[in-house]
Amino acid sequence: MRKHRYEYRKYTIGGIALIIVLCYIVRLAFLQLSDGEYKTKADSNAFLNNVIFPTRGVIYDRNGELLVFNQPAYDIMVVMREVEDLDTLDFCQTINISKEEFDTRMATIKDRNKNPGYSTYTQQLFISQIPAQEYSILQEKLFRYRGFYVRERTIRRYATDHCAHVLGDVAEVSPKDVERDSYYEPGDYIGKQGVERSYETELRGVKGVEILLRDARGRIQGHYQNGEHDRRPIPGKDLTLSIDAKLQALGERLMEGKMGAIVAIEPSTGEVLCMVSSPSYDPHRMEGKQRGKQMMEMQRDPMKPMLNRALSGTYPPGSTFKTSQGLTFLQEGIITPSTPFPCAHGFRFGRLKLGCHSHGSPLPLEPAIATSCNAYFCWGLYHMLGNRKQYRTTQEAMTTWKDYMVSMGFGYRLGIDLPGEARGMIPNAEYYDRRLGKSWSALTVISISIGQGEVTLTPLQIANLGATIANRGYYITPHIVKHIQDGDIADSLKTKHYTKVDKQNYEYIVSGMRRAVTGGTCRAANSLQYEVCGKTGTAQNRGHDHSVFMGFAPMDSPKIAIAVYVENGGFGATYGVPIGALMMEQYINGHLSEASEKKAESFQSRSINYGTRER
Repeated sequence: MRKHRYEYRKYTIGGIALIIVLCYIVRLAFLQLSDGEYKTKADSNAFLNNVIFPTRGVIYDRNGELLVFNQPAYDIMVVMREVEDLDTLDFCQTINISKEEFDTRMATIKDRNKNPGYSTYTQQLFISQIPAQEYSILQEKLFRYRGFYVRERTIRRYATDHCAHVLGDVAEVSPKDVERDSYYEPGDYIGKQGVERSYETELRGVKGVEILLRDARGRIQGHYQNGEHDRRPIPGKDLTLSIDAKLQALGERLMEGKMGAIVAIEPSTGEVLCMVSSPSYDPHRMEGKQRGKQMMEMQRDPMKPMLNRALSGTYPPGSTFKTSQGLTFLQEGIITPSTPFPCAHGFRFGRLKLGCHSHGSPLPLEPAIATSCNAYFCWGLYHMLGNRKQYRTTQEAMTTWKDYMVSMGFGYRLGIDLPGEARGMIPNAEYYDRRLGKSWSALTVISISIGQGEVTLTPLQIANLGATIANRGYYITPHIVKHIQDGDIADSLKTKHYTKVDKQNYEYIVSGMRRAVTGGTCRAANSLQYEVCGKTGTAQNRGHDHSVFMGFAPMDSPKIAIAVYVENGGFGATYGVPIGALMMEQYINGHLSEASEKKAESFQSRSINYGTRER
């Protein structure tokens, strides 16, 4: 007998039912094993993950003086899903905000564009850093405000009025910070500038967490499984800076009313002893909730107090650069220490003239350093770039010259452990080929031999030149952190970088710099207690010239190398030399003499009127 045509329907229906059941099973498995959304919601009803912020590491100067510390602060958090029957006016009065501000904050929290991590089930930052007085009032009434919690944390405080550019500051994370590093959540704080930024990972520590159990009404019942799954926070590491706080304070005092920078380095270690950028600002201005307003005011200031000129300012080094030229010419055999060059009140070649002040002529190398003769170093570069026995082309000679400059730490970042370092400018053959065509010559670029033209350096690089000469041919990467608690600074900050110049050639430059102090352009830096070596610079500018000094002391066992750069300060001997001398005396002796203190007061009160000067 033939089977009925509907007999197979039972298999079809059964198959469809089986597929539906399998789909439900797969979906349920996915929800439980892979998709955490529902688990998060369920856990949020039962648990409250209370983040415990670690204590941020404190910061000291090289002598153990406290510079940055922490103070307790409190954040108000809100879980939107739990907010009900809130007496908004009473709440606003308690924490001292307006109803409009309350509504704005609640709207911002719910805006997923401004708050990408928003969830009604998790704590959201409502207001940060409420003072202790407001917290004590809120704590008494907190039971009335269902859905609101208080999270304890610490905020940065500064124990000094100085070092603002070095220390940096801490502020709330940006959306990009949260995106870059999963450690952070909206409302967290991060180092924004200075040491606070470059050593953020060491300073911040590791967050802890308490898992608290809640009942059906959201009331805390205690720790989940008696705190077995809680994690204690790990405090951040303390930092000891290489900065000498007293030296830094003196430098900022001497630079009042002036624009420029002072950088001092310990040659034997590369440790930065002071880093002054002027004008500066009081680091207290960047504390707490006032930071944003204060920062906007300073960013609008035409004097740019937030710019760290010591690192980010690029300037013509002027005659301090002549030391690097003498070293290069010696090493390449262009000159010997006794090679004389004439100076007819400057360098003259056909119609080309580059002026110089009055002094004896002709001169060999050491007196040329001491008197800061422009013509001597122009002739040196002329003979180097035009030497066809040693170099096939001008371009080849220029490439050799550039390689010497790079080996001395110019043209590239030195790699200091602070953000914002500029590289300066050392031109090469390709640069001039593009700008001038391939027919250029030494006469076309002669001004670079005296630290003018296209050459620019940062004050840090000028100070590092002083440290390199003091060490007779090498420098250690300048760094601002001397010690990290339970750790060590990076190996890259301990490496010796040797130049392309032999040690014996440095002795001639050292001798010339010593002669500059005993009877040349740096006489104001001379001391009877220790031997100072120095080199002035008067860097030409569209307005008034810049005053520059680079030096080190003592000559044979150097403890400090220093660069002073005063914008529009005139001759190097006017501001650079006396300020550098006072800084060296303070560091070597630990104090200023009575006569030096009077000089310091004189320079502190001496301002430069930048408003009427072309800069």
